[in-house]
This record gives sequence, structure tokens and C-alpha cells, in this order.
Amino acid sequence: MTSGAAPAVRDPGLQPERTRLAWRRTTLSAAVAAVLALRAALHGGLSATGVVACAVCCALWLGFLRVAHHRIRTLATGTPPPALAPRHAAAAVLYAVALAACATVLVVQGRP
Repeated sequence: MTSGAAPAVRDPGLQPERTRLAWRRTTLSAAVAAVLALRAALHGGLSATGVVACAVCCALWLGFLRVAHHRIRTLATGTPPPALAPRHAAAAVLYAVALAACATVLVVQGRP
């Protein structure tokens, strides 16, 4: 028994726009975490650990920004966007977790 109906064409609707905005919000949140980490490192005076942690935080933020910007550009195309590559997803997660860990080290280090 065959159906005469043609296969349904995927209508993405506003999903790519919502996803693009979510990437932008996440990038902004990561920027805030990096700035707060810098503030925490500079609050108690400069130390070698603080400077290294700040440099690592900034590098991680730039890496996350690169992955996010690539995904935002992909989502902005008029065609239905492809799925996020597993390596890009893993990189985004690793950057975010590592940035949170570095910020935590800076906050804990700054406490008396």
C-alpha cells in the first residue's frame, strides 16, 4: 500500500533565528565570565597565578567566540542550516567548562 502524499518538506520557521540568538547570549555570558575573572585577578593585586589564569580565560573566551561565530554565520544563511558538527559541539562545551573552571580558580584565589 503506497501513500500518494509527497514527503514533508522541513519548515525551520524561527528555529535558526532562536538558535542564533541563543549562541549570541551564550557568547555574551562567556564574555561576562571572562571580565569577572579579570576583575577578580586584579582586585587583590597582581600575582603570577592570576596573570596566567587571566590569560587562559581570555584565550578560552576567544576560542569559544570563534566556535560561536562560525555557528552564527552558518545559521544566518538562507538555506536550512546543517546540524552542528560533533567536534564543534565538543569544542564549545570544553571551552565553556574550562572558562568556568579558570574563573572559579580566580575567585577562590582572591578570597582571604
